[in-house]
Amino acid sequence: MKTIYIVDDSDTNLAMAEKVLEDDFRVMTLPSAEKMFALLEKIVPDLILLDIEMPGMNGFEALEKLKAHRLWSAIPVIFLTGTTDAAIEEKSGKLGAVDIITKPFTPSSLLDHINAHI
Repeated sequence: MKTIYIVDDSDTNLAMAEKVLEDDFRVMTLPSAEKMFALLEKIVPDLILLDIEMPGMNGFEALEKLKAHRLWSAIPVIFLTGTTDAAIEEKSGKLGAVDIITKPFTPSSLLDHINAHI
């Protein structure tokens, strides 16, 4: 079974995404990028759903750190964001995100985005 990390500071978003994905994937919910990096030392996921706007290390900073690490640089990252515009899309692509999902998302949209990259 493929493993997906969901990294978001919102308990609601974590619970909603987990509910959609738990039947098809091994899901790890993490409230911060810092917690994600601690778990990466033990379990490398097949895909990461990563919120952009988080306290502490934001999604852009976390993606830069992921891409700089030789063992984690190939993990596909899909950004989750409440607001998207051309600047966010451009920065996401330059940093190496494979996709962006705008919150709130529908279950079918979330699954479509994930299945396109896993």
